[in-house]
Amino acid sequence: MNIRKVIFLVAVLLLLAACGSGEENTGNSEETSNNDSGGNSKWAEIKEAGEMVVGTSGTLIAASYYEGEGENKDQLTGYDVEVMREVGKRLGLDVSFEIMGIDSMLPAIKSGRIDVAANDIEITESRKEEFDFSEPYKYSYTTMVVREDNYSGIDSLEDLKGKKAGGGATTVYSQIARHFGAEVKTYGNAPNEAYLRDVHNGRTDVIVNDYYLSKFGVAAFPEFDITLHPKLKFHPTEQAAILPNGADKLQEKINGALKEMREDGTLSELAKKFYKEDASKKPEGEIKEIEGLEL
Repeated sequence: MNIRKVIFLVAVLLLLAACGSGEENTGNSEETSNNDSGGNSKWAEIKEAGEMVVGTSGTLIAASYYEGEGENKDQLTGYDVEVMREVGKRLGLDVSFEIMGIDSMLPAIKSGRIDVAANDIEITESRKEEFDFSEPYKYSYTTMVVREDNYSGIDSLEDLKGKKAGGGATTVYSQIARHFGAEVKTYGNAPNEAYLRDVHNGRTDVIVNDYYLSKFGVAAFPEFDITLHPKLKFHPTEQAAILPNGADKLQEKINGALKEMREDGTLSELAKKFYKEDASKKPEGEIKEIEGLEL
């Protein structure tokens, strides 16, 4: 065999090897893509572990808090907590809770430290750009906690200008307060008592927050000079579990469990247990929309 034929045969073998290698790599790439397509990987990870890690505060009365006395004083419960426990039960998963401040929850989802956050979190357009949400399991609106004697000098949203409002740094409620000119005093993962006491003693003037949470916060501390504002009812809200962006399969599974819970009355039962009203349904009556507020 002359040298030209040898070179030709070697070239053909190299070409065939290259083609074979390319087809194999393409197959692996497609397999990887299919495994991750539709956001299946997060659900597969949780299913394999048999556990869903949920971020929550443990400081939000009625939603996520510790109750009991003596040996039972460290029992974590609340509407959001029990909703997620029931979701986990229906999906055949254990549910563990990671306690953290609201301002830490969204970064913790992005980093993978937690799988889901459930802490009376409002669905907003800006959050939907970075995260996915379950279907809403709570409907509410926004109001204010003020001093009882003169409503902290607040008769309208515009009266927030120049007032001091207690709240989390990144919450929607703090955004509303700032929108109307209030100065926001921020807290870490502090209990309700810290926020409410500051209104009582004059360190702050107001807490802009969810109606249900505010109602129970005020009722829990009757010794404080605070009340729920009797006239202001604004910014209707929908609360849900927040998930990593693109976790489609996880979203589908959680939504399926929530749909069952709504249909069989479990959501209503839990809402009435913790809020004494059915917060799983949209509230009645006129609720003022806030114009020009980008959330």
